Amino acid sequence: MVAVEVYGTPRCPYCVRARGLLDRKGVAYKWIDVAGDNALYQTMVDLSNGHTVPQIFIAGKPIGGCDEMYALDNQGRLDEMLGLK
Repeated sequence: MVAVEVYGTPRCPYCVRARGLLDRKGVAYKWIDVAGDNALYQTMVDLSNGHTVPQIFIAGKPIGGCDEMYALDNQGRLDEMLGLK
């Protein structure tokens, strides 16, 4: 199984949407809540160069946020990246 990490906040609608897609695909992922934790937020920024949530990593590679993950899915590339094909 490919490692997936999602940095985000509980009330962010894009975070909820991204997690929903992963849940529907049956993908296990590590949820990292950066709300109110400046150190975790800074770790997310350092790893992804992204300042918005969610920031999603697949196999250690930053893929961007919710919109980017949905774009990969629409292109038919996400399942392969997740090891589902």
